[in-house]
Amino acid sequence: MAAAAYPVDFHPDWAAYEAKVTAWVADAAGQGGRLLVFPEYAALELIGLLPPDLHHDILGLRPALQAFVPGFVALHAGLARQYGVGLVAGSLPVAEAGGFVNRAFVFGPDGTRSCQDKLLMTRFEAEEWDISAGGGVRVFELPPEGAGEEPLRFGVAICYDSEFPALARRMAEAGAEVLAVPSFTGARAGYTRVRVGGMARALENQCYALHAPLVAQADWTYAVEQAVGRAAVYAPADDGLPDTGLVAEGGWNVPGWLVTDLDLSLIRRVREQGHVLNWRDRHAAQDRPTTAEVVPLGAAVHG
Repeated sequence: MAAAAYPVDFHPDWAAYEAKVTAWVADAAGQGGRLLVFPEYAALELIGLLPPDLHHDILGLRPALQAFVPGFVALHAGLARQYGVGLVAGSLPVAEAGGFVNRAFVFGPDGTRSCQDKLLMTRFEAEEWDISAGGGVRVFELPPEGAGEEPLRFGVAICYDSEFPALARRMAEAGAEVLAVPSFTGARAGYTRVRVGGMARALENQCYALHAPLVAQADWTYAVEQAVGRAAVYAPADDGLPDTGLVAEGGWNVPGWLVTDLDLSLIRRVREQGHVLNWRDRHAAQDRPTTAEVVPLGAAVHG
């Protein structure tokens, strides 16, 4: 699996952007990456190709970006097909039902295209950018690479979505054993929230979580002025897996791919024979708690 800590650059033209993305995909594939995950809003590099008066126009740049969507989709579909990889492209605002959603296009190794929209919006998205909640929960299945291998099922929880249990649980119940978590966070506190969310989802669903953060110092656009983080892979802390819950991580704000071999048999064994059985006990954890009763512990003491 390959998680990108992807840097935002200012490109003079489409050819420069295409060359960068092509080089990144070639690099990950050359390191053996089978599933490549780009960060949330990584596609907002394309803002640099818009007229300068739109670079800080947070509402005006949304419709203007739509002109790039067909070429963006074609580029990523072609690269997935050329290198025979699964590919979660960097998300971007996409026009939908009279508004805009934060959409991550997902591609199969034959160029097959699907997508996962972000379902829960941050305050910036909802209050400043007027990005709407998307719809639909999907689990993607990568075909096996060779005889005797199994398909890989994975889901995509975009940034803030990873901080809530329901979405990842729906994906895990549909067979996802890997959760891709593309993120864009402007400060370390935001990154930590997504990191803790990803680790919690890996723990409670007993699956892997693949965290791919955006990295930026881009004062030329208000949309992604600053972004921080480090690529990482999380797992439940249990038998055969790291006792920290951290499988691998890259350097802080260091661009590049984090390419990691994941042993799915460890996840399956932990679900069946782990020291704790979070996956098995998920229904009891949901059904047993009743409405909380407030219990006064004596009267107030005065004087």
